[in-house]
Amino acid sequence: MKKLFKNSSIIISAMVIMSFMLFAFTPGNQKPWNVPAKYKSMKSPVKSDPTSINTGKALYAKQCKSCHGGKGIGDGPKAASLKTKIMPFASKDFKAQTAGEKYYESFVGRDEMPNFEKKILDESDRWSLINYIDTF
Repeated sequence: MKKLFKNSSIIISAMVIMSFMLFAFTPGNQKPWNVPAKYKSMKSPVKSDPTSINTGKALYAKQCKSCHGGKGIGDGPKAASLKTKIMPFASKDFKAQTAGEKYYESFVGRDEMPNFEKKILDESDRWSLINYIDTF
């Protein structure tokens, strides 16, 4: 009887832990971004013109497309291996963010979203990438 109780307890504990993990890593159950105030109020110093868009497009192809996909919907070849659901750039929630919030999320990153501050050094290139993302 004690052995049955012990085995049942182990099985129930494992089921509870697995249920929690399934919920915690199900797309859509990710924690919201905590963007510092200094980023929320940032404005792009780079005009969104064809030159900026083309620069951003080239950077996007090199640095972002593998996860975010060609149309910015989160269907790049690496996306399937991520635990985090990628928010489409054309989504209402993404579009509602300030330029500075997009900047922070794109370059500072967190969790599976890598930090790009050392990969894209030029500030105007960073803003050109944000300008391009805003075209989705």
